[in-house]
Amino acid sequence: METGELSTAVVVAIDGPSGSGKSSVSRGVASALGLAYLDTGAMYRAATWWCLQRGVPLTDIDAVAVQVRALPLVMGVDPAHPTVHVGGVDVGEAIRETEISAAVSAVATNLEVRAELGRLQREAIEDARVSGRGIVAEGRDITTVVAPDADVRVLLTASEEARLARRARELHGSADADAVEATRDQVLRRDADDSTVVQFHVAADGVVTVDSSHLDLAQTVQAVLDVVESVVGPRA
Repeated sequence: METGELSTAVVVAIDGPSGSGKSSVSRGVASALGLAYLDTGAMYRAATWWCLQRGVPLTDIDAVAVQVRALPLVMGVDPAHPTVHVGGVDVGEAIRETEISAAVSAVATNLEVRAELGRLQREAIEDARVSGRGIVAEGRDITTVVAPDADVRVLLTASEEARLARRARELHGSADADAVEATRDQVLRRDADDSTVVQFHVAADGVVTVDSSHLDLAQTVQAVLDVVESVVGPRA
């Protein structure tokens, strides 16, 4: 498939576990197709940052939910330069800090938070559809809960070994044994925690699985583009 804009406002939903490459691949697909890009995981990270900044204990489920319902969040959906602002503050880098990575599951497993952020995600997807641009949205439950009616739904997966190595290179610049071990808890524990409230390891009916274990980024992007073309046809 050549790059360029699709003839309709296509919605592509991409799900998968930590380290599967959801964000990088989704941005690549969105750029190739001229679509907007929504990182729903960043929304949970932003909510976590906001609660910590306001001194709200993440174990206080009700208090966290109250804060998230008032979250002054603005998501920039340009795949070339996605942004996250909370209360006018650019938190794009802050939400990737280890402190947030270690704490985000406490917010992501809060069912009231999931309901509120899911509502915002559906609004963003619908806005992109109505505007005629279309969107690639990625996240834990995007293919099953948030956008089960997306035109294209993909479960992006990879072996545990591949996922740990990717996250180690991302965080530590290396995939040697020490770097992999340093990321093991972050990747596997978060998957275990999040899997208590959402299924993202097995494709639901109508969801196409793409295994990126032995693919580089460009190959994985192309594999997803191939899925999009097989479902909605070639671009105009």
